Amino acid sequence: MARAENTKQIGHIDCPGGGQVWVDGNYLYVGHMRPPSGTSIYDVSDPSKPVLVHRIELPVGWHSHKVRAADGIMIVNHERLGQGDQAFGGGLGIYDVADPRNPREICKWRTAGKGVHRYDFDGRYAYISPTAEGYVGNFVMILDLQNPEDPMEVGRWWIPGQWEAGGEDYPWNEYVPPRCHHPLRVGDRLFVSYWHHGFFILDISDMSQPRAIAARNTSPAFPHPTHTCLRLPGTIKGRQVMIVADEDVAKLYPSAPAFTWTYDITDESNPTPISTFQVPGVDVDGSPQVPMTGCHQPSERLTGTAVVPYAWFAQGLRLVDYSDPFLPREVGCYEADPPEGFERASSNDVTLDHRGLIYLIDRQRGVDIIETTVF
Repeated sequence: MARAENTKQIGHIDCPGGGQVWVDGNYLYVGHMRPPSGTSIYDVSDPSKPVLVHRIELPVGWHSHKVRAADGIMIVNHERLGQGDQAFGGGLGIYDVADPRNPREICKWRTAGKGVHRYDFDGRYAYISPTAEGYVGNFVMILDLQNPEDPMEVGRWWIPGQWEAGGEDYPWNEYVPPRCHHPLRVGDRLFVSYWHHGFFILDISDMSQPRAIAARNTSPAFPHPTHTCLRLPGTIKGRQVMIVADEDVAKLYPSAPAFTWTYDITDESNPTPISTFQVPGVDVDGSPQVPMTGCHQPSERLTGTAVVPYAWFAQGLRLVDYSDPFLPREVGCYEADPPEGFERASSNDVTLDHRGLIYLIDRQRGVDIIETTVF
């Protein structure tokens, strides 16, 4: 039986599992985890009765589990999943969604290798994590979509050593290869998660030459990869605050469930951890637990309050109050029932709409639409 605290489910969508949800206006965009389901669009004008208005399918061996939409443009990732037909290829699908019921493919931006994992998109620029010929793993790239029929690369950045074709020395022979998970833009900064290589803060005041300001890495002391670096709006207690979510997968060694960090970045050249948050009761004694028990990620869209929604894998939705960033506390939750045929829920992503409603997707099946009293 689902458990709710300061939350209430007001709608549900029975759909294939997914990797990301995003709302633009009254339309919900769902990036699915597995083909043939690619991207679905739902009318959520009445959140109690969502209506499927369009679905884009993908060939076997590829997925488009991430989606963002802004200013009438939708971009979805194309990433290899298993043995994908190279004729399809990795990259980004770019669509005109001025009418979300009738999306029109504008173009496909192609890249070599596995494709694009995750990204940020502000309606003009896409801040992406592609693979490319001559590079080890994913890196940071900025694309200008002013003309969405012909996206233009503006700049790129990578950890020295990733550019194999450039003859850079590779220092990670006995460690996990570097891999950019995704950048998030705030002003002229990119906050970049880099998996088992921690995070980087980049200055993009000159987009053609991103410049690293700071970096931190908690691995391998903590064996979980860095998934999301999210700068919180404004200041809290006079401090600039960033939350850094570690994902409870791909552990370097068996461990307790992953959690999330709080960093003071008032001096952005010296990010300093000031607190952590773990769902109460999940880590009892530090003993190893199965993956996907702990943290996945926060919502990348926030309300302007100090409350951040999280998708916490088997623990569902968690609402965490950062009004005291030195002591974050849970103020609400929604622990969804496992989808039929599964033993546990696996909450993979969460986002908000203009009404303050919360959308929580399970990577196995289904989307819950939730209202809360804490915003």
